[in-house]
Amino acid sequence: MWLQDATCGLLEKMSLNEISQKVIFHNSVDVWISACNEKNKDWTNPEEYKKFIAYLLKNNLNLKAFNLCTHEAGATEEEKTKFTEILAQTKETDPNSKTYTIKLNDSAIDVIRNYF
Repeated sequence: MWLQDATCGLLEKMSLNEISQKVIFHNSVDVWISACNEKNKDWTNPEEYKKFIAYLLKNNLNLKAFNLCTHEAGATEEEKTKFTEILAQTKETDPNSKTYTIKLNDSAIDVIRNYF
């Protein structure tokens, strides 16, 4: 379930502050992409995403796992679909490969930004 803004642009094109104003809960892949975009970092490496999730879990961010089907990652977003398909291969054995919901409040955004 990838949310879109009023101009039909995908939320991952926005900063963390911008997406937190759209809705309260976001999936961790969109949060990862937005955070990487803010820092001009490549988001397409699944191993880096796993390190990010491990960091969030270690810092006790309230994450709730949920199943994200790859077709929900935006069929027009080929890179994102490929990314989520790679993660899906190990999500049963590696909690860092899962997609989570994240409540984006100020403290969560601070933790996320401190990762970089």
